[in-house]
Amino acid sequence: MTASEGRLVGDLAKAIDESDFAWSLVLVGEDQRDKLAALTSDLLGKPSTTGDGKQITSGYAYWGIGPTIAWAHACADPFYLVMKQSLDSFTRRWSRVRGKVGSGFHHVSFGVGTGHKDRLVLDHLLDHNPDLLYVPVDMSSEMLRLGTQQATHGLRVRGHRVVPVQLDFSIPENLAEFRDLVHRMVGDEPVLYSLLGNTMANFDHDAELLAGLTGLVRPQDLFLLEVATTDALSDELAQDAVEEYARSRAYREFATSALMHNTDLTITLDAVQFRGAVEGDRALKVKVVYQNGTGGDIMMMLPDRTRVPFPDRDTIRLYLTRKYARKALDGVVGAAGMRKVVGTHSDFPVPRSAQGFGMDLLLLAPGGPDEPATSGSGSRARDIWEH
Repeated sequence: MTASEGRLVGDLAKAIDESDFAWSLVLVGEDQRDKLAALTSDLLGKPSTTGDGKQITSGYAYWGIGPTIAWAHACADPFYLVMKQSLDSFTRRWSRVRGKVGSGFHHVSFGVGTGHKDRLVLDHLLDHNPDLLYVPVDMSSEMLRLGTQQATHGLRVRGHRVVPVQLDFSIPENLAEFRDLVHRMVGDEPVLYSLLGNTMANFDHDAELLAGLTGLVRPQDLFLLEVATTDALSDELAQDAVEEYARSRAYREFATSALMHNTDLTITLDAVQFRGAVEGDRALKVKVVYQNGTGGDIMMMLPDRTRVPFPDRDTIRLYLTRKYARKALDGVVGAAGMRKVVGTHSDFPVPRSAQGFGMDLLLLAPGGPDEPATSGSGSRARDIWEH
């Protein structure tokens, strides 16, 4: 960097820090035209009555200002029990874990959400590293704006040390570029990565997603993972999991928001259905689908303005989530090349929630059970990733 370039960066940082206006820098990592094309392709799936054809994949459920606002409203709904309990219990679970996070850490947050949990994490990390770098990552730039403002509100983090990144982190090629970006920014200093709010459960290939994200972790880094859990697996419990989502009107409005903003369908909340099932020996799986129950075919306009049939009884999968079997978590973590440093669990203490449902927060480090994380340059981790 030349001297003039250095002055420009410094002047920009100073302008952001000293302004009362809510400036935020956002690094855009993808061509949004490509994302729109991918969404259109997903909505061209084969007819299916089970939610296995047309779909809106995880990141697109939050893509755009409409879905972002709908998500914020759903998170504030007391009838959306999963989110309410997750938010209410996070302070307690984080307090049991944070003592294992040392000093000098920066924070990279995948799927920033409303930012409430990141704020608690940042508050602790800032006590040990006032000059930390906070890098929230999300496919939705609107969600980044919402979550970052909440995460940093009232905290002593300087504006230019907050670097939101718009990126679909489920794509391996994106992660490879992002890894290089983060390592250039922090050097050999440690990073706490996080994937909170049961975000992992929203992806079809959830184990592969976790492995990709933990592939960024060097020996000096740590990874904070939060998942919804169940003590047992059964068809009855799968239906109990369905009920946690189905009783919230605000959640239904969020789930249909992306469909409303990207097609010309007239949305009827009664057409939203919830399908629960047991996924092997690892999880309870819930699919949220929108089904054409009109008795006839409907013509639907897609984002590229083409019109395609939406046949009678056909479905569009709006959302996917899971509750992981607690006994399966060690296997999930181990398959991602990580080991559990410490973990904590909170049950859902509400009458209408099934016994054994809760949230787990795990602090992970690279390596197997007998391979402790060490400090160092991280060059070996880079070599493994690059080869």
